[in-house]
Amino acid sequence: MTPNSRHQAASPRLVDVAIIGGGIAGLAAAYELSQRGISFLVLERAPRVGGVIFSEELDGFTIDGGPDALLIQKPAAIALCRDIGLGDRLVSTKPPRLAYIQRGGRLHALPAASVLGIPTRLGPFVRTTLFSIPGKLRMGAELFVPPRRDEADESIGAFMTRRFGREAAVYLAEPLLAGIHAGDVDRLSVRALFPRLVDAERSHGSLLRAFRLRSPLRNPPSAIRDEGAFKSLPQGLSEMIRALVLALGEDRIRLNDCVDAITGPGPFTVRMSSGDSIDAKAIVIATPAYATAALVRDRDQVLAALADEIPYASAATVALAFDRSQIRHPLTGSGFVVPRVEGTGILAASWLSSKWPHRAPHDRVLMRTFLGGARDPGALDRPDAELIHTSLAALTPLLGIERPPLFTRIYRWPRGNAQHEVGHLDRMAAIERALTRHPGLFITGSGFRGVGIPDCVADARTTAAQVAGWLREQNSKGVS
Repeated sequence: MTPNSRHQAASPRLVDVAIIGGGIAGLAAAYELSQRGISFLVLERAPRVGGVIFSEELDGFTIDGGPDALLIQKPAAIALCRDIGLGDRLVSTKPPRLAYIQRGGRLHALPAASVLGIPTRLGPFVRTTLFSIPGKLRMGAELFVPPRRDEADESIGAFMTRRFGREAAVYLAEPLLAGIHAGDVDRLSVRALFPRLVDAERSHGSLLRAFRLRSPLRNPPSAIRDEGAFKSLPQGLSEMIRALVLALGEDRIRLNDCVDAITGPGPFTVRMSSGDSIDAKAIVIATPAYATAALVRDRDQVLAALADEIPYASAATVALAFDRSQIRHPLTGSGFVVPRVEGTGILAASWLSSKWPHRAPHDRVLMRTFLGGARDPGALDRPDAELIHTSLAALTPLLGIERPPLFTRIYRWPRGNAQHEVGHLDRMAAIERALTRHPGLFITGSGFRGVGIPDCVADARTTAAQVAGWLREQNSKGVS
């Protein structure tokens, strides 16, 4: 069930909250407001809601064009699914739950019992073929590397090189830690994206020591031990978007209409490109940071400049379907990531039919490749045929693909990945200070306080709770 694709030509109307942006952050904020009995209207310029969350079914295959998993250890998205009636539909990844890193033209399994690739047990680390003997010795010497004592931010690459050596940065941090954000390992902020690593160094002096003492993989919660670290839905993550739309009500979501301006000191007037306008007591802007900057520029140039400084990377997903007999590799596990030094042209590949149940007919295979990001910013300028050729050239020697795919689908995400680079937390502190000058104006979304679906859901619901508190305070003052 989806909202009507045509905007309603309504006269000016008053709602408690206008939510600008219909991605997962905007929808989660709307849901939280709905649970608190606060009226709202979601305004989305695109013909659909969901943002980078998009799934479709084709010839018996279920394909996620964007994200495909919800992380259990960050429970906000799982909790939202349960709140909207999808708890019984959540599915776990299929065993064996293996992931690989490409090195030297071969796939090497990540060591068992590792946290973000960092070993927590000696045996699997000693046996892994991913690292050379000198690389393993340097990683083991992390126990004796003194902790950094100042609070200055640093990149993921600098942090991992300092703690574990250059080999770990090249074959672990760059493809895995930076790769999941489609970012540059030497620019992304470790404090913003992986605060747990910084906290482990600060509290224990060594990540190896910290993870050995309190590793969730040594004594994992029963759900993670039995079901893996991720969940999804049988029809892809768009199933969550459809359930949210149903819970919110289609009449509270307006599509295909762009916000031209936000005027007034509060109550606000939101002027639409259709000529319509909406009056609202509060505004939640849940758009990418660059779009947020455009919306607030007339109101606060400093705030706009801060938001505009947050960079984004573009990426593409290529889905490929095969007969199982066309591929010699056993395809055990979920897929692999590719370090930049391998030079294959892709960031990663996922075997969706091995990762999730019911994503492909039993005698077929569904996989995806990921291209672009900060590593290859021009990828989206290339035609579909070139992206498919690059994907097949990268996959064929690794997996033993013997015939062309049954079909391919390409999903392009221009400026789809927010980049929380070094200094992001300081920039966010400045943004928070600037927002205090604009009572009733709130922001959320992946560009600001957290990337990934769970972080976006958590921040959106927290933001909506803050909006509710602010409205109560205004009502108690008799402000209309």
